[in-house]
Amino acid sequence: MGDFKNPYSSLSNENFWRPSISNRPMSNVDPVIKSKFVITPKDKIATAGSCFAQHIARHLKNSGFTYYVSENHHPVVPQAIADRMGYGVFTARYGNIYTARQWRQLLERAYGSFDPVDGVWQHKGGFVDAFRPRIEIKPFTTEFEVRHMREPHFKAVREAVENADYFIFTLGLTECWVSKLDGAVYPLCPGVAGGTFDENIYEFHNFTVSEVVTDLQAAYAILRANNPNIRIILTVSPVPLVATYEPRSVLTSTICSKSILRAAADEIERAHPQNIAYFPSYEIITGPHAGNFYFEADRREVTEAGVAHVMRLFMRHYTTRDIKIDPLPSSQPQTTNMEIIKKQSAVICDEEVMDQARSALGELPH
Repeated sequence: MGDFKNPYSSLSNENFWRPSISNRPMSNVDPVIKSKFVITPKDKIATAGSCFAQHIARHLKNSGFTYYVSENHHPVVPQAIADRMGYGVFTARYGNIYTARQWRQLLERAYGSFDPVDGVWQHKGGFVDAFRPRIEIKPFTTEFEVRHMREPHFKAVREAVENADYFIFTLGLTECWVSKLDGAVYPLCPGVAGGTFDENIYEFHNFTVSEVVTDLQAAYAILRANNPNIRIILTVSPVPLVATYEPRSVLTSTICSKSILRAAADEIERAHPQNIAYFPSYEIITGPHAGNFYFEADRREVTEAGVAHVMRLFMRHYTTRDIKIDPLPSSQPQTTNMEIIKKQSAVICDEEVMDQARSALGELPH
């Protein structure tokens, strides 16, 4: 009788932990077995999502690919000011989009199927856009100005959808604050960077897997209806929550949220295997192979070495170019100048204002 073979006998090393993880140096771990798409330098790439998505945009621009920007600043505006105002940080000036519901609603607003009741907040004697409250350097003088500035923004969002070849969206959070009036979802809790919190108007919500899948499906439908050839690449941000409103540890909430997002991404990819791909940036940074090496001293910010590992694999598998990255240092630095790193990385995180506001009040007793 011949040797008995089971279904696992013909699988590659990548399907087994020991040869693909245990027996490889950390910098050589590569969880991407096969990519669905190959992006060329001519393809237009749009991005949106949480803070980590900004790293992807930065590396694509620096690697000679067509990072598509549909909302550009006026030539007379200095680049430093334009950066602060969100020009080029993402494809359009939508700021951080942390949840799938927020992404879905942005697309619905841009195409005229959703017009939230509570979309302008008072802040510091002026007015801000409730859906991107930190996008301007200072508040507008009138509510009319806020609404007027939305029109070119929505036009830019539509242009991004209709002209992009690929849309990379990074899922960040499941926790959010919702308007009881019409279900509008905000990037920040009302009262943090504009508006006044009122429990009669706003409520906390934590999305389930099925809700995230439904929102991703709705966003996918809008994208494909307006651009039948567009393809989507989903990622999950490895950056932990800065705070949780659930009555539990922020660590527990972080693992829960990321697990929900990862499961939802898997489900929507299975539903549309030809047009949606998942790239494992979350796994590359947080997997056991990396230990704590890919996080800064605060155990939240991702190191440049971690970002480089993610982007090296993305470029290798999803583009026509395989970029070289510098060798990883032999040990993790014990101290890091976070401000310098953030400046160099050009990452803007709206979520962090919650922690900054709390720090101004002082730490609460344990």
